[in-house]
This record gives sequence, C-alpha cells and structure tokens, in this order.
Amino acid sequence: MFTVTGQVQGVGFRPHVYRLALECGLAGSVRNTDRGVSIDVQGNSSELDSFALRLRTELPPLARIVSLEREFVPFDGERKNVFLIEESARSGGAKGILVSPDIAMCDKCLSDMLNPEDRRYGYAFTNCTDCGPRYSITRCLPYDRPFTSMACFPLCPDCRAEYENPLDRRFHAQPNACPVCGPRLWLDWGRTGEQGRALFGENPRGNAAVGAFLWALQQGFVAAAKGIGGFHLVCDAFSEKAVKSLRERKNRPHKALAIMAASLEEVEKLALLDGPSREALCSPARPIVVCPRRPGTLPDILAPDGNTIGIMLPYAPLHHLFFHPELLPGEAPHFRALVMTSGNAGGEPICLGNREARARLGDIADLFLFHDRDILVRVDDSVAMAGSASSGAVEAEKRDEPTRILRRARGYVPLPQPLAGTVRLSSVFAAGGDLKHTFCITRGTDAFVSQHGGDLHRPGAENFFTENLRHLERLLECEPVAVVRDMHPDYLSSRLAGEYAASRSLPLFTLQHHAAHVFAVLAETGHAEPALGLALDGAGYGPEENGASSVWGGELLLVDPSEGSWRRLGRLRPFLLPGGDAAAREPWRCAASLSWHVGLEEDVLPTGSPELSSRRAMLREVWERKLNCPLTSSCGRLFDAAAALCGLCDCMTYEGQAALRLEAAQDASESGIFALPLRQSRGWDGRAETTLLEPDTWAMFAEMAQALRGGLDAGRASRRFHRGLVAGLCTWARAAADEYGIRTVALGGGVMNNATLARELPEALAACGLTPLLPRLFPAGDGGLSLGQAAWLAWRGAEEG
Repeated sequence: MFTVTGQVQGVGFRPHVYRLALECGLAGSVRNTDRGVSIDVQGNSSELDSFALRLRTELPPLARIVSLEREFVPFDGERKNVFLIEESARSGGAKGILVSPDIAMCDKCLSDMLNPEDRRYGYAFTNCTDCGPRYSITRCLPYDRPFTSMACFPLCPDCRAEYENPLDRRFHAQPNACPVCGPRLWLDWGRTGEQGRALFGENPRGNAAVGAFLWALQQGFVAAAKGIGGFHLVCDAFSEKAVKSLRERKNRPHKALAIMAASLEEVEKLALLDGPSREALCSPARPIVVCPRRPGTLPDILAPDGNTIGIMLPYAPLHHLFFHPELLPGEAPHFRALVMTSGNAGGEPICLGNREARARLGDIADLFLFHDRDILVRVDDSVAMAGSASSGAVEAEKRDEPTRILRRARGYVPLPQPLAGTVRLSSVFAAGGDLKHTFCITRGTDAFVSQHGGDLHRPGAENFFTENLRHLERLLECEPVAVVRDMHPDYLSSRLAGEYAASRSLPLFTLQHHAAHVFAVLAETGHAEPALGLALDGAGYGPEENGASSVWGGELLLVDPSEGSWRRLGRLRPFLLPGGDAAAREPWRCAASLSWHVGLEEDVLPTGSPELSSRRAMLREVWERKLNCPLTSSCGRLFDAAAALCGLCDCMTYEGQAALRLEAAQDASESGIFALPLRQSRGWDGRAETTLLEPDTWAMFAEMAQALRGGLDAGRASRRFHRGLVAGLCTWARAAADEYGIRTVALGGGVMNNATLARELPEALAACGLTPLLPRLFPAGDGGLSLGQAAWLAWRGAEEG
C-alpha cells in the first residue's frame, strides 16, 4: 500500500496511477483521501518495485509529491486481477493535501477550442486535469466537484462520460464542462449608449457577448471582464484616448498598466525577451512579466516613467477568444494587445462577484462581461521581473538571468515554501505588514503565504484579509500555536494579529520589519545558518534607545535562523525626514533635508513651482526645530532624494515612482561613481547601544549635488549614483564579513526591486568573495514579509526571552 501526500488531487494523479498500474500488470485500487491519495496494489516484487519507482519519477504536469509512504500488507488471493479508481474517502481531515494553483489553459485544450469539429469549439470554459481554475473555485477538501463552485453545474452525458473514463484526460477534472452543461457568458452594456444595443441586442450571450465586447473596445470604451480569480479592467492598448480615460477614472495617472498580447510572437514585437522571460510568459503560472519594451512600439502612456512594460499571454479560454475573432459570430475586430489591469481602485482587493463589480467598478468601466461560474477566492495576476529588465539602457546585451517575483498570486498560491533547519512549532500565523499585504500560516515544515491582498488601509482590504484567512485555515486544517506581527504598533496588521491571538489565547510575538525581510530571503533559499543581511527598503519601524523609535530602511544585520536571533551591525547614515510620512510621498523633502544636513545653504534643488519654493522655506523652520522630523536610515528615501536632486520627481503619485524615474534616466556610457565612504557612529543594535558601521550617504549626496551644480546631466548623475551605491554596499558587507567570518549575504527589502541593483549588487558581492542570496520566488518587498515573520517564529520557538 502506498500513501501519497502533496499536490495530488485535481491534477490527474489517480488516472496516472491507473495507467501505471495497468502497464506494470498490477491489481488493486486508488482513491482520494483526506491525507492525499491511497494506492492499494498487489503483484510480484519486481512489478511493485517498478511501480514505486515510476510513481515518484513519472508525474502528471501539475502533480507534486511531498511524501510517499510504502507499507507491505498480506497478499489477497481472492482479489480480482483488475485495477479500480474508487470514490473519495472523507473522514474529517485534509492535512496531507495541497491544492493546485489556478493554471493556464494547456495546448491540448486550446487545440480543442480552435477545432471547428470539436464540441468545445470556441467554448470559454474549456479545461482538463492539466489546466484551468483550481484554488479560486475550491471551497474545501478533498478536491471533488461537490466542494467547488462547479457543484451547481450538473454534467451532461458527454461530459460525464469523460469525467468517469480513467483513460480520458478529463477524468475527474472538476471544472469539466461544455456549452451544453457549463458556465455561460453575457454582456451588460452599462453606460455605453444605444449603438451597441442596436447592433448586438440588449443582452448578448455566449460568444456573441464576446464579439460585442470587442466591438465596444474598438470604439474606445473601457470594460470590465470577469476572469478566473477576479475582474480585469480592459481597453485597447494602442488607443491613447481609451488608456487616458482608464487612468483618469482609476485615479492612476502614472503607474504602469499591464497588457495582454495575442501571442508570444506579438510579445517579441513589443518587448525585448531573454530565455527566462519567455519561459515565464509561457509557463503554467502565466504571470505578468516586466521586461524592456521595444522603442516606438507602444504608447508611452502605458508606462510613462520607465522603459519597461508588464506583459502577459492569454491564460484563460476567454482570453484566447479576445484574440481569435474567427471563433466569434459576425465580423469581430482583431487586437494585437489589450490593457488588462486589476479590476479595482488603486490598492484595493480585486473584484470577485458580478454584483460587487457593478457596484465598485461602475464609475470606471463603461460595460461588463460577466459569467456565472462563481469565484470563491480572489486571486490577482502575479507579476515577475525579467532578469534582463532595466528601466534604463544600462546594458545592451541580453542576459539569461532568472525572473524574480514582484507580486505572488495566481499561478503560485497556495504552493508552500518548505522551511529548512529545525522547525520548533507545529503551526504559526504571521500577519505580514500593511502594504502589499500577505499573511502566512505554517503547517509543519511548510509555509503557506497568501496571495497579494493590496494595501490593508484601502476599502475592502480588511474584509479580504478575513475571508482569505478563513479559507486558507479551512484548507490547511491546522491550528496555529503562536502569532507574530510587525513591530509597528499602529499597523492595521498588528491590530489584526493581536485580535487573532487574543481570540485563541495564543502568545503574540513581534519582529522588526527589516529582520523579517532578511529571514524571508533565508527561508526561500533554504539557508538555515548564520548570515549577514542587507535590508534595503523604504520604511519600517525601528527600535531605538529608551523606547524611542526611528524609521529604518538601510540596515546591515547579523541573523541566525537556528536561534531566531538578529542584531543590527550598521545602517545608512540617518537624516531627518521632515513631515514624516509626507516625505515618502514628496521626494523634494528628502533632498532638502540632506542638502541642509551637508551645509549646502545655497538652494541646490531645481526651482520647481513657486508653491514648492514657498513650502521649502516653511519646511526649513520645521527641520531646524525638529518638529515631526523622525530620523531615517531608509535606502528608499535616499533614492527619492537623488531623484529630486536630479529634477526628476518632486511629488509621487505611487510608491517607488521617483526611484523608477531615477533608474530609467541612467546613461549607460557613464563609468564614474559617487563615493559612499564608511564611518562609525553610536547607535542601537536592537538590544543595546553600540558602535555601528555607516555608509556616509551625506557625503554621497553632497558630491552628487556639487557635480550637478557643475553641469553634470541627470542621466550621468543617476548612473554614478547607482554605481556608487553598489560599490559602497559591497564594501560595507565585505567589512562585516571580514569581522564576523560570515560570507553569505541575504539581500531583501523593496529597494531590491530596482532592476539595476538586483543585477549589479549580487555580481559585485560575488566578485569580492561573498555569497549573495536574492529572493526570486517571493517578493523582496513587503509581499514577502509574512514569510520572514513565520520562518523566524517557527525557527525560534515560542519560549519567552
């Protein structure tokens, strides 16, 4: 008897076992259980050994084995020489089961959909055991149709025959359906006027609805379309008027918009791809991939602040209909690419239901494309960064570097991250941060990080957190024994963690924000030994002497996963942050503060508007009196100051805008640097005051200001800044490595989303004999925070002290 746990339900594992058993000449049975899959086989020893080997080495595309237990039982001479697939056995637990993420349409199903002789020709909900929705339609386990949102769609005779045939690729494909028995599409014209209704009717349905939808996009309308994990807002990517309307309505004036291209060939015309980028674009996860865009191919309004574009390929059957007008009735228009951005207002959770979308998106979308398959779990598109991506033209050659996840959701969630080392707690709950929110639950040595949930302070985000937490708890069937939150007392996630712990009488722990970033990198990379950590970030609550606090964000840490311990060794030289949080939105404040710190009494900043000039005078008084001017060691705010100094960005409309513009401005021909010398100062290491090693950002800023005053242009200044920062950070890490005898350096924090830094800093560290660890499967920024918190507590244990 074999007991298999892992991602083995809803992925074609049982029919795979059935075929293997027949080929090996074995009798027996296979069935889903609450632990995973149970296989009872009998035959001679060589046949059983062959079966056991092939069971582990030959897997269906989506299957993943976590454990395989083999138990010998007495031979049953009365058993018939047949192999059966039996009904699922449910006894109230599901701790060995992993639910599959939602997976892009496979080539075989696409072939069915494009075949005029196939009964699923042009059907928008075609799928099989190798593809289609999974996590977003799963209510509970085991993964059987009655426990999914497909329960309300009884199978027709033809679909049932496929569903019950072990040799059919749709055997027990829970979302299996066809035009006779499955979900349906319809169009709501919304506020588009009478022309569309006159052409297509009041309520177009099925593929006629898709044809009408595409016609509306051709007219310049903005639409909302229901997909697999939620709604998209859609418009013609080549219509500047339509994109402008979408931006105005969504209150997203500058932040880049993602597009979906018709095919990989079309992507090649619009963007510069390397091997890993192509692989990610065509992978079953189908993330948005941020890569360099070809000059002159797309309207600048799609991504005005950089030279990259976020692009993805169709992953749902409905998306393929958008780019295959021959499958639609009438003369449907052809599109090369469509804007496909999340169906929400900025930072909010993606819309899930039809009524919800009409209510929340009614002021943004002109019309709606609905369907009647319920989405049970909101799952936004994942976003990956191409390894060759750089917002500036810093390097002309393409490099086949792995992609890095910037936003982890559809296609990846709820896959677990195994934790290396000694895990001391059976299950923990980590609440994450407030921005780009995720949470994490561990079950044994597996860490399950939730999908991207937006910003917790946005409308609807707290409700999404609650519903998502309940759903994941229901699937994992584990009970956390301890809770961990960020150290910031005013975070909403901190309050929610406190309520969670109190309601269950669980111990509550806090972990400093940037220590969590470093522990997240170690958790992902499986490094369970002491390491150095460079946490390069925007902002995080930092403890200081006598219960005071400051804004951390450029920290050198020494961490030990085996003990769950951390200590601050150094920081970027702190400067005053006039206005506190306002400075994170207005980079000119950071530049002004640093200019005053280094004694540049003459105004070194670009003049800007008269209003800005008058505000600067008032800010000087506030700065001198240190009113609402917390100290910060933030690397993100250093980028903001440099961007403002170069005249690239005074005020931001989205997080990271100034840094993105600064990176995009780089002149690849520049080979100089702005020096980042090291100094020592007294500071808090997390437990006591000690001597900290500080890269002198004041000196770097002063040199940059003098060079710009002397006529250096912004492009060359930006390149010198990036090169100098890489060199200075490398020297900093090398000094700590030599002192403590540790060669491994984990690189975390949101600043590591900077493509130039993510490429050049690991190279520089490796060149000086260090081993850099860079996150690739989880976000470097706050989207990975909960993983670091959970790993730290699981490694540390719940003992006081």
